[in-house]
Amino acid sequence: MNETLKLIDQLIAEHKVMNERAMNIEKAANDASLLTDLKVARETFVPGRFDQRQSLGKLEEMLVAIGDWLDKHFNREETILLPAVEKHGEGKLISALNSLLLEHTDLRNRIGESKKHVAELTGGRLGRHRWDASANDMRAHLTHTRKLLEAHAAMENRLFAELRRALAGDR
Repeated sequence: MNETLKLIDQLIAEHKVMNERAMNIEKAANDASLLTDLKVARETFVPGRFDQRQSLGKLEEMLVAIGDWLDKHFNREETILLPAVEKHGEGKLISALNSLLLEHTDLRNRIGESKKHVAELTGGRLGRHRWDASANDMRAHLTHTRKLLEAHAAMENRLFAELRRALAGDR
């Protein structure tokens, strides 16, 4: 039981890290688009050229890192926490946890879609207008993904606090 309580505390702490990383990804996406806008609109005021590929490369690295981190975090919730809650928790808590775990697939898919956006932007096959539209779509997608991750973590934190109280009382 103590291990389950420690896991719940770790997962709550990881939600704080997840929110921070999601905000950093959104900022990197905005920076990539900003570099393009500055290059086109203010080229004469910039010494040298902006390398949007470099910004997108950084964004891609961040997406891979957060995708890997989310997979590990979600897997612990799905493979360690869920069985412990099923063993020691009540039906209402088990049902609430299962509902939140269903969101993991969507969140994983959203990170995958963002990676596809970056690949499309770095592929060099898009014309200027299509590139701009795709960059803006990616930024909106990342903003929404960040908001979904924040909401998901907040709901899990509330549930985990309730789980913690219920499981600690079960000792």
